[in-house]
Amino acid sequence: MLELRHRGSCPGPREAVSPPHREGEAAGGDHETESTSDKVSGAERGGRRALAGSWLEAGHLRARVGPVQRQETDIDDRYGDLDSRTDSDIPEIPPSSDRTPEILKKALSGLSSRWKNWWIRGILTLTMISLFFLIIYMGSFMLMLLVLGIQVKCFHEIITIGYRVYHSYDLPWFRTLSWYFLLCVNYFFYGETVADYFATFVQREEQLQFLIRYHRFISFALYLAGFCMFVLSLVKKHYRLQFYMFAWTHVTLLITVTQSHLVIQNLFEGMIWFLVPISSVICNDITAYLFGFFFGRTPLIKLSPKKTWEGFIGGFFSTVVFGFIAAYVLSKYQYFVCPVEYRSDVNSFVTECEPSELFQLQTYSLPPFLKAVLRQERVSLYPFQIHSIALSTFASLIGPFGGFFASGFKRAFKIKDFANTIPGHGGIMDRFDCQYLMATFVHVYITSFIRGPNPSKVLQQLLVLQPEQQLNIYKTLKTHLIEKGILQPTLKV
Repeated sequence: MLELRHRGSCPGPREAVSPPHREGEAAGGDHETESTSDKVSGAERGGRRALAGSWLEAGHLRARVGPVQRQETDIDDRYGDLDSRTDSDIPEIPPSSDRTPEILKKALSGLSSRWKNWWIRGILTLTMISLFFLIIYMGSFMLMLLVLGIQVKCFHEIITIGYRVYHSYDLPWFRTLSWYFLLCVNYFFYGETVADYFATFVQREEQLQFLIRYHRFISFALYLAGFCMFVLSLVKKHYRLQFYMFAWTHVTLLITVTQSHLVIQNLFEGMIWFLVPISSVICNDITAYLFGFFFGRTPLIKLSPKKTWEGFIGGFFSTVVFGFIAAYVLSKYQYFVCPVEYRSDVNSFVTECEPSELFQLQTYSLPPFLKAVLRQERVSLYPFQIHSIALSTFASLIGPFGGFFASGFKRAFKIKDFANTIPGHGGIMDRFDCQYLMATFVHVYITSFIRGPNPSKVLQQLLVLQPEQQLNIYKTLKTHLIEKGILQPTLKV
């Protein structure tokens, strides 16, 4: 069997290959070594002779290899090393430029770097919160566009990291295919959303009816086209690396597109299911930073050296209190508690309904230890406030692990931030690494403990059916209601 050389592990073709010495044969060996070698069994000696023979045989075979074959072997070794790089071989990505506005630089020039970063983060945080309030005022459709924009930007930041790390290999079609797959996955998820929530609008447009009817087949065909393009782009010397990047793209799609789709699904359940979880994560991020900045002494986790137990615990209690108060305030308004629905007659989204029991004040008896503290036996709460405790607890205890995951990812590729989009904060992904994990939890929480049958959604699906199917459903429903005594049977004359 021809042995291939690996850099730094085996001798070169001109180096002598000698069998390993047996114990006691080394020059300068002492008496103890010689006596130990005498105890070696005959079977062990035979095995070592066979091993030595195989080394000699491999050396003779290497000597008989022609110059052309040796050249091909060297090429294979050189390109094989490209796919066997260790973490220490990953090139360092050059740090991104500072995008802090000049007016802030001049105003904060006299401060230390620690306090300068504190003020920059604070000012930009207040600016982003103000813009977020403005978008909330503009309505649910603008919030959906915001989620879509954040999704695309997060995808761009993660894919750019992969491209910067591996750009020296000049992989064909990598970025083109990555964006193509993003388009395909968004087409699939948002097409499903249109079919579920815009049925009455789709019913009026014949072209949309065709796209919705064959939506999944079209989505699958688009994905297959991208899959075939990837297979055709494979290059012999880069197989393993190209499959790395193929997996990179799909994991990025799973993290960004799937989670953003769940965010929009939560938004359709009512704006409060969108605002309370997101604001809880933001509150935890801010309060944990403040508690850690002023009181932090004990490191929390090695992945994020600046995170402290003081910030983690302070952020937890602050977030639970904030979520409880925010739930009380938002539960008063239909604009926040009603499911978001599309009305074809006004051609817009509406949030008008009779609030469910979840958003109506209920009277609860307090446990004995709280009676002594609050000096009252009963208290009036919105049931959603109780659910907000579960949401805030997850946001403050489990949500940060999304940030720890992102920190490990950045350390693996020797970068400080995903990008430099927001001065003092890094990239968009740096701000939303915990939000994606929170979105999944909220969706699972709603489907497990909250959501029941949605009459408006059922009605939209009925309106899409053929007239004969609608009549059959009407007759079946009428018979069922008569049997239950809700309707009186019609008397035949």
